[in-house]
Amino acid sequence: MPRTASDPRRTTNALRAAGALVLAGMLVLAGCAPASAPAPTTTTAAPTPTATPTPTPTADPLAGLSLEERVGQLFMVGTDVSAATPATQAAITDRHAGSIFLHGRTQSGTAAVAAVVDQFTGLVGSGATGGIRLWVATDQEGGEVQVLRGPGFDDMPYAIRQADLPDDQLHAQAAVWGGQLAAAGVDMNLAPVADIVTSHDARFSNPPIGALGRQYGYDEATVAAKAGAFAQGMRDAGVLPVFKHFPGLGHVTANTDTTANVVDTTVTADGPDVSVYRSLTAGGPSAVMVSTAIYQNIDPAAPAVFSPTVVGLVRSTVRFDGVIMTDDLSAAAAAQAWSPGDRAVLALSAGVDLVLASADPTVFAAMYDAVLARAQSDPAFARRVDEAAARIVAAKAAMP
Repeated sequence: MPRTASDPRRTTNALRAAGALVLAGMLVLAGCAPASAPAPTTTTAAPTPTATPTPTPTADPLAGLSLEERVGQLFMVGTDVSAATPATQAAITDRHAGSIFLHGRTQSGTAAVAAVVDQFTGLVGSGATGGIRLWVATDQEGGEVQVLRGPGFDDMPYAIRQADLPDDQLHAQAAVWGGQLAAAGVDMNLAPVADIVTSHDARFSNPPIGALGRQYGYDEATVAAKAGAFAQGMRDAGVLPVFKHFPGLGHVTANTDTTANVVDTTVTADGPDVSVYRSLTAGGPSAVMVSTAIYQNIDPAAPAVFSPTVVGLVRSTVRFDGVIMTDDLSAAAAAQAWSPGDRAVLALSAGVDLVLASADPTVFAAMYDAVLARAQSDPAFARRVDEAAARIVAAKAAMP
């Protein structure tokens, strides 16, 4: 209870305490504070815990895409470079094809090519491609293999003549050529050739590459330097280069476009024809094209494009995680023993991401329908479709 009356003991104690305080104050003022006086204690505030940031979820590149649209992303369909092929336009609007290839030859120049390209890029939308951009590709190697010519396009020398340039000059020149492609709406070049031809003396016995001057050289170091310089020039211009034809067409004696059962007896899994791709793909974004030849020393049972063993080397030995595509599977003689649908299913099952149907776009519908049906009935194959589509969509999104 509170006290209400005066307490003598309380008064005495208070006087004693007051006297002690006065004496202490006098000692301090005289500079005679006792040596044993405790030092003041400094209190350190406890650190404020730092909140652990919540990782930002990686965006799903396939979010919002139906299975039908995902399957469409796995195809590149050819069109006449001089006029938009109706079958190719239908491939986009009816079956969601995600990429086109300008096929043939033209002397009409930049404006004419851009007008053709615009007829396809104008189809991009939620109803056709799920809003994903098209890849617009062509073959602009130089020499015999140059699709686009005329005003706005330089006449490009053969690859073997490009290789005469110092690396920095070839890099700079390829950036100019790439800029010319970009001005026409092309953002993917199925070049450069990375095939190592056996030798200068044997070049004419190699119909698809050496006989046409498409090679940059006859050894790994030269091809790596020159094809790498060309590829970097393309990248500088915003054009994705494609190295071809894995694991090498520089030693065969027939052309897979016109001959079936072309067999390579030289290339090995641990040889320079494969290892050159390691340095080339390490140089920056790119894609790799797989050939339709058979490689006796790697997998003699199937064309490379249908062989998990050969395609698997791109991932395991080359250590490349970008887009792997086929050579043409629409009209090449090397693929004619299989139905169009089987060609597409086999290539994707082998680990390829993008199927090229460049020469004959009319086979695309059968290819697409076969892949879609297989994905609808086979969960493992559906996962393969998703893996390939995600890789393609991500590669497109990473481009300028």
